[in-house]
Amino acid sequence: MRTLLSLSVAILAGLLMTRVAKPLKLPSVTAYLVAGVLIGPYCLGLLGIEGLGFPTQEDVDSLSLISEVALGFIAFSIGSEFRVSELKHTGKQAFVIGVLQALAATFLIDIALVAIALVTNGKLTIAQAITLGAIGTATAPAATLMVVRQYKAKGPLVDLLLPIVALDDAVGLVLFAVSFGIAKALSSGVVDLYTIVANPIIEITASLLLGAVAGWVMTQIEKLFNSNTNRLAITISFVFLTVALSMISVKIGPVTLGFSSLLVCMMIGAIYCNFFKESDVIMEQCDRWTTPLFILFFIISGASLDIFNIIHVGVIGIVYVLVRALGKYTGAMWGAAVVKAPPTVTKYLGFTLLPQAGVAIGMAAICARTLPAELASAITTVVLCATLIYELVGPIVTKLALSAAEEIEKKPKKQKPAGNTPANQ
Repeated sequence: MRTLLSLSVAILAGLLMTRVAKPLKLPSVTAYLVAGVLIGPYCLGLLGIEGLGFPTQEDVDSLSLISEVALGFIAFSIGSEFRVSELKHTGKQAFVIGVLQALAATFLIDIALVAIALVTNGKLTIAQAITLGAIGTATAPAATLMVVRQYKAKGPLVDLLLPIVALDDAVGLVLFAVSFGIAKALSSGVVDLYTIVANPIIEITASLLLGAVAGWVMTQIEKLFNSNTNRLAITISFVFLTVALSMISVKIGPVTLGFSSLLVCMMIGAIYCNFFKESDVIMEQCDRWTTPLFILFFIISGASLDIFNIIHVGVIGIVYVLVRALGKYTGAMWGAAVVKAPPTVTKYLGFTLLPQAGVAIGMAAICARTLPAELASAITTVVLCATLIYELVGPIVTKLALSAAEEIEKKPKKQKPAGNTPANQ
């Protein structure tokens, strides 16, 4: 009963907070995170009233299964954006720009934070630095898409922006798998060529294979049914199944075979959207079904934010926010110049890639469950604080960039009535 009461209060708090955020023109994700902070163990939870949010961190941790499932659906949704038919139009340019801006953000964050780790002597570890570098790659597709739709933006910048955002998260998931594998090796103290190189490669390959097989099997089963309701149920069950399988790790001799639920579910989405004609309808229904799940995910993530830790990671957080923005801008500008994109794309694309939310928070949640608490706490705090900043500033900057690129539809000016003529008297 206590858990159900806490979950119901959490969803209601998140939805009510969106009403507060709406007049301020803030994204819903920001409202959910703030709601999570308010009802979390470091705010109202300190009152110790059962049912009013989450009194302890253990209460938050007990809901980790919700976060796991939500992450699976987030990755599944990202994968469904990789339709071969759509990628043919902007494929080469989007791929080059997407990869270069992702790598630029990661490398710049790595360099800056590793330098801090070496100078501060323990305040930040190398494992934390490279993990934050990989997380910095991710961009929030929802926030960017919201701005594009709200202002009915059209043009060469928008045509490249949407596929780049989807590709950006895919590249981020791969970079995270590699960096996180290295971070785990460094934190465990067992550092050799196998753990740093072979383990991440094996995990990525195994995850993509599992996702491809699961996606193909799911597609074949759904072809046996004509009801979209049944197809939706199959889709949901397969995401559940693969998230569960991804939690299993098998040791075969010297090799530890593990899976990344993010990569597995992303691959399922990619296979599904390319091999099942009715996938658009099912994905739309799936988005509606997962809305309460995503609300809970963001609220639980906000509740995990220890606001007292913000003081201790202040400099690190500021460096992360600024260097990530620099990496996104310079990487996008460089990539656009390489593929000879239009001048407006070269000049303004980087500004539209600042929003960061779901995927980054998901990566931080994986760190919280896998890395030692003393390492994961700083990563989670930096990412969640940065998310709040990016979700406040990112959509505004995106709108300004699209406006400067002249891709936002301008409303026609109302004509003023003529002067003092007999017809107007």
